[in-house]
Amino acid sequence: MLFANFAEAIAEGRGKAQADALRSTRSDTIARKILADGSIESVSSTALGRGDRVKLLAGDVIPADGEVIEGIGSVDESAITGESAPVLKQPGTDIASSVTGGTRLLSDELTVRITQDPGQGFIDRMISLVEGAERTKTPNEIALTVLLAVLTQVFLIVVATIPPIGNYIAGFLETSLSPAVANTFRAGSSIAILISLLVALIPTTIGGLLSAIGIAGMDRVAQFNVIATSGRAVEACGDVNTLLLDKTGTITLGNRLADEFIPANGHNLEELAQVCLAASLFDETPEGRSIVTLARNLGANPDIDGQPGEAIPFSARTRMSGTDRDGEEYRKGAVEAIKGFVRSRGGSVPASLDQAQERVSRLGGTPLAVCRGNDIYGVIYLKDIVKPGLKERFDQLRRMGVKTIMLTGDNQITASVIAAEAGVDDFIAEATPEDKIEVIRREQSQGKLVAMTGDGTNDAPALAQANVGVAMNSGTQAAKEAANMVDLDSDPTKLIDLVTIGKQLLITRGALTTFSVANDIAKYFAIIPTIFAAAGIGALNIMGLKSAQSAIVSALIYNALIIPVLIPLALKGVQFRPLTADQLLRRNILIYGVGGVIAPFIAIKIIDEIISAIGLR
Repeated sequence: MLFANFAEAIAEGRGKAQADALRSTRSDTIARKILADGSIESVSSTALGRGDRVKLLAGDVIPADGEVIEGIGSVDESAITGESAPVLKQPGTDIASSVTGGTRLLSDELTVRITQDPGQGFIDRMISLVEGAERTKTPNEIALTVLLAVLTQVFLIVVATIPPIGNYIAGFLETSLSPAVANTFRAGSSIAILISLLVALIPTTIGGLLSAIGIAGMDRVAQFNVIATSGRAVEACGDVNTLLLDKTGTITLGNRLADEFIPANGHNLEELAQVCLAASLFDETPEGRSIVTLARNLGANPDIDGQPGEAIPFSARTRMSGTDRDGEEYRKGAVEAIKGFVRSRGGSVPASLDQAQERVSRLGGTPLAVCRGNDIYGVIYLKDIVKPGLKERFDQLRRMGVKTIMLTGDNQITASVIAAEAGVDDFIAEATPEDKIEVIRREQSQGKLVAMTGDGTNDAPALAQANVGVAMNSGTQAAKEAANMVDLDSDPTKLIDLVTIGKQLLITRGALTTFSVANDIAKYFAIIPTIFAAAGIGALNIMGLKSAQSAIVSALIYNALIIPVLIPLALKGVQFRPLTADQLLRRNILIYGVGGVIAPFIAIKIIDEIISAIGLR
């Protein structure tokens, strides 16, 4: 009872911590509210309502959910999504124009119309999801709970039937033998002895070892640089049927890198590589460095590195960056932005540019156009880089019966390309936090156990709902609070190791459960005969125990000793063997079942002799 209450207290505390982490993202800020006459008034973000307009400057925290109605700017959404790359926001499509309260404007200025009333924003919805998410018990936990309850009821019924049977036998003894023998029998079946008997028979061995098994599991995952907040979560890994993976930061590296240069407008690959190198000389972003690396690998001349030039930084308004050198303008950026730049200088846009752009889009990548003055040279194909070795690891998961599903906010084309390259079984594109929760609940309603990996605040509700939630250490605090495991190496493929550890825990618990059940039944047959072993029916006491009192005391002492003896086995774990369920059952019955029957007979007899020898019977 104490252990159960303690576990409930921990669960409630973790749920509160998850919600608090989300609330910290939703900070109260001062907003520049635009009044009807065009003037600006400073108000608290909590005073903003649907339809209000606010002015945002570079560095401002966006006060509430809304849509951009004027301006273009880069927004840091890492606090919400876990992605480090800024997101361009501008009037237009829903995704491009929508902003979330708690994110930060990095550049330029925006005018935003608030779309949610206080308490109804994105963060508020996720807080409700986290607080409403409940972890379900594993099938093994449910089965063990039912088994222990049935055994307890059986032993309770057995003990409850002893008094009427005892009274009947005592009456028979009183008339056929002697009142003294009858009184001796009644003393052996007194209320005090019956209560002690029930305490001795109730299955406590496996219940007392569950904590040790959980601690052992948490220690084993710690050796893999994974922090587990619950031993049951580790154990559930052994039963996982479905694995949900967040794409960014989990399957992919999270930064787009240059994968290919596609020439256009009659230029060859060498010419395009040279212009790409020149346009990216001063670009220190991961994308820019990857472009320089690819250009040099294709033979672009590195001697121009030492030539003087002027860096043209990226601007959300121009949507391009580059270098001015020796009177030449080298630019790279969004295709439409480069088209406008070239046309403004009297150039034309070739059809081959649109063809290259379409090809990159079909591949699920991001196209960047490259030009020199008014001459377009081609397109850079930026792609999300899938972490190496994932396909092989997912194949292993598939062989273990684990289905992998990738969740992403990307469009269908991009998602399908990444899913095929990573080797996942299925994917869900344009997924929202609500979609993730729905997928998990659907799988769980089919009797499946779901594991979820993620790194963003938008993953927190799904991590909380999943049977096993693994957050990446590189992710947000809200994600780590919602999960019941944190991978310090941010390697989602570690789930294979966690599954192995989980299966070892299941085998260990199965072995100890077999021992516990056999142990409890053996204690019953060791003790009960001593209660009826009075006078003429003393032959029932085949173990030769001194009395009912000493037998029960011996059983209680045995109960107190057997749990510490089994704790080392619970901590070390039974060796994992890839056996079928039938093979494991036969092995457990042969080793732990037989051992559970023999141990109490031997131990209770020895303890009874010791008690008798020192005069305590």
